Amino acid sequence: MAGRHENAGGGDLFGDPAPVTRTTGPVTHRRAGAAPPRTQPLADRLRPASLDDVVGQDHLLGPDGALRRMLERGSLASLILWGGPGVGKTTIARLLADAAGLRFMQLSAVFSGVADLKRAFDDARRLAESGKGTLLFVDEIHRFNRAQQDGFLPVVEDGTVVLVGATTENPSFALNGALLSRCQVVVLHRLDDPALERLLARAEAEAGRPLPLTPDGRATLRAMADGDGRYLLNMVEQVLAVRTDQPLDAQGLSGLLARRAVLYDKDREEHYNLISALHKSLRGSDPDAALYWFARMLEGGEDPRYIARRLTRFAAEDVGMADPQALPLAVAAWETYERLGSPEGELALAQLVVHLGTAPKSNAVYTAYKAARRLAKSTGSLMPPAHILNAPTGLMKDLGYGQGYEYDHDSDEGFSGQNYFPDGMRREALYRPTDRGYERDIARRLDSWARLRESRRS
Repeated sequence: MAGRHENAGGGDLFGDPAPVTRTTGPVTHRRAGAAPPRTQPLADRLRPASLDDVVGQDHLLGPDGALRRMLERGSLASLILWGGPGVGKTTIARLLADAAGLRFMQLSAVFSGVADLKRAFDDARRLAESGKGTLLFVDEIHRFNRAQQDGFLPVVEDGTVVLVGATTENPSFALNGALLSRCQVVVLHRLDDPALERLLARAEAEAGRPLPLTPDGRATLRAMADGDGRYLLNMVEQVLAVRTDQPLDAQGLSGLLARRAVLYDKDREEHYNLISALHKSLRGSDPDAALYWFARMLEGGEDPRYIARRLTRFAAEDVGMADPQALPLAVAAWETYERLGSPEGELALAQLVVHLGTAPKSNAVYTAYKAARRLAKSTGSLMPPAHILNAPTGLMKDLGYGQGYEYDHDSDEGFSGQNYFPDGMRREALYRPTDRGYERDIARRLDSWARLRESRRS
């Protein structure tokens, strides 16, 4: 089997902390073998030696975890490990190979092509002839194109390899259906605060001294990691290199370390995740959450014009006639941004977010519009009733166009109660206003007109 350090790269996920001591030297729970040199990155020095050492993924590796149960059954399936950076994808793949007694073979889709895949498959076939299985780990598997992904199908189907692919992208979008049907997708969680704290304790045990941080500075360091264990340990190395008589607080730490860029991709899954969160927070009348997601999108570099367009759609779809001013306000906020630009114009969009979040909600117009479209498709080309057609020519008058039309302004209460649907077609109630906001008044008005219509028909 390939050595545990071969092609290791940076560490992903790390084991339980050992007690902090003042002594130096290797920690006792590091994987077997000679102590790594101090020039090796801390993240790699702390790479777990067994699945029990992995933190933050108990839903997969705990006693009832899906991967743990696979190993106990002796039937490790081909997998797609989906998760953010620094959550343990590479480490878990290596440890799964160890636990299943498989040779670990690693490729990166960034640096590999068809020839590399062919060599890997040939090596795996030769190894299979001697009775040894292969776990083929493919990092960034979503970077292979569809044809290259199809190349995995035969060797996965006949058991030549157990494929473990790692991706930060949503497999539903990034991988083709044929490959997904032959693999199980497992989701790795970003590391939470307790998991990150365990990594800090392990780092202190490795260094032989505590980090020079106040409790507030320590919390800030975890927050700056943003769920990425490798990034956390890279920052720890910088903190340990600082010579200071006083522990660093949050401000001192922020001055020392550059805050990582927000994880956001304007044309991939995170883009759609965050706009969905903004939209549903507004629909749920939570302006605070909506402002948070709005700010997250701006911090990630989203084009405010895209947000303005989606907010305007929300005003029409989810607020509607419950607050008729929402739509013109949305257009005004959009126009304000266009005139002022960033950052001043973003305040107008923030005002719109708060207005939409606090406005009464109704999708009655949206629902009525969809129903009207369905009805129009199902009824074909029925003519309007003759009495509401204009008659600019003598022939049209002879045909009855305009005959019997009642001018509503001349009627009692400005309402004639005539039929405006095609002759012979049953009247349909498409718009059903709610009792929220301005639609409450509209509902009363429509009810009054319905009673008048019935009385004049009888």
